[in-house]
Amino acid sequence: MRPLVLTGAMIVATGTCAFAQGGYWVVGNRATAKCEIVTSNPVVDQFGGNIWFEAGPYRSLDDAKLARSTIGQCPAVEEPPAETPDGKDKSD
Repeated sequence: MRPLVLTGAMIVATGTCAFAQGGYWVVGNRATAKCEIVTSNPVVDQFGGNIWFEAGPYRSLDDAKLARSTIGQCPAVEEPPAETPDGKDKSD
C-alpha cells in the first residue's frame, strides 16, 4: 500500500510541474524591439540574450494579448478588424 501511495504522489507532483510549464508568456525582444507572445517558458538562450523582460504564464492567448496591451514597454499592436460572415466590417 505504501508504494502505491508514494507512486500516486509522484505522479501528481510530475503533472503539476508539467502544467506549470504550459501557457503563454509575453516577452520583450531587444533584437526586434517588439513584445512577442510565446508558448514556451522563455529562456535567455532561446532568444540569444535579447530578452529585456518576460511576463507570464497566462492561461490563454487572449489573456496574454490583454497583458501585452497593459505593459508600458510594449509598443501598441494593431489588431486587424474582425469581419462578419457577410464579408462586411463591423465598423460599417
